[in-house]
Amino acid sequence: MKVRSAVLVERGGPLDVRELTLAPPQEGELLVRIEAAGLCHSDLSVIDGSRPRPLPMALGHEAAGVVAASRSREFVPGDHVVLTFVPACGSCPPCVAGRPALCGPGAAANRAGALLGGGRRLGEVFHHLGVSAFSEYAVVSARSAVRVPPGLPFEVAALFGCAVLTGAGAALHAAGVGPRDSVAVFGLGGVGLSALLAARAAGVSTLVGVDLVEGKRDLALSLGATHAVPGGPGAVDHVRELTGGGAVKVVDTTGVAPVLAQAYAATAPGGVTVTVGLPAPGAALTVPALSLVAEEKTLRGSYLGSCVPRRDVPRFIAMYESGVLPVDRLLSGRLRLDEVNEGFDRLASGEAVRQVVIMR
Repeated sequence: MKVRSAVLVERGGPLDVRELTLAPPQEGELLVRIEAAGLCHSDLSVIDGSRPRPLPMALGHEAAGVVAASRSREFVPGDHVVLTFVPACGSCPPCVAGRPALCGPGAAANRAGALLGGGRRLGEVFHHLGVSAFSEYAVVSARSAVRVPPGLPFEVAALFGCAVLTGAGAALHAAGVGPRDSVAVFGLGGVGLSALLAARAAGVSTLVGVDLVEGKRDLALSLGATHAVPGGPGAVDHVRELTGGGAVKVVDTTGVAPVLAQAYAATAPGGVTVTVGLPAPGAALTVPALSLVAEEKTLRGSYLGSCVPRRDVPRFIAMYESGVLPVDRLLSGRLRLDEVNEGFDRLASGEAVRQVVIMR
């Protein structure tokens, strides 16, 4: 079938909205009619080349839609689904251990720009993280899909595929935030604000948002942060002052190594620093080695929020529906597919939190 898709042809962009030929799904795959797809810094890092990927590539990895055809026993046409960016095979050692975000075959397929079942369904165009959601339709592995309630608005549902899983998961699973913890979140985009919302839902005592952009700090305060401070050289001192010497749990979402170093420095002795951002492959991090022992600090990474999507997407949706995780407030723009480049310009400038391409 013929579909319109946003394709990155060369590093630096722009995306070219063009017609592609999409092959039908193979065994274990779905044809999904994309209804909404979010713009994320992970897409932007492919566009600017900081995350090298094979080109040309049809971008987009955070999406919601409707199953149009199924070659899987798990799904039937008409199912509403959220698409996630790690197609977990279910049988490799990390999957068996309950850590599908670290699926080896899924990671290999993503690096190759292929689907989990092997190869491409877009001719000479590569898939982005098994999804390629800036498209009218997408063929994906059934392992990339999670069934969701049909009443959930698509533009909200899309956020659960990346921003909410990554941010809320980092706070609740990787950092283990809980009542009376002091928490700081560095970077208040869609992922960072999802982490902040999850921390607020967990009943933390002090909740500090850190960002360069005043509008994002104001939004964090309206979402329940107790304090919001400017990013930059003074951020560490601000966080330490507000938390009595450092936050017990700190989440960094920026993907910038010097900011991660700040987040670690703002962490209290005995505390945990979690990073979910994706720095350039050659970026290095320097922290005082002695502090890991003498201050008993923990520094850990979290991919996909250390989540199990088929467990956690329904959980987080239930939190949204009960009002404790109002992720709909993260939506800062709705775009047509032809406006996707303008959307990425706003994302790169820091102007936008979470924009969503509405396909219909």
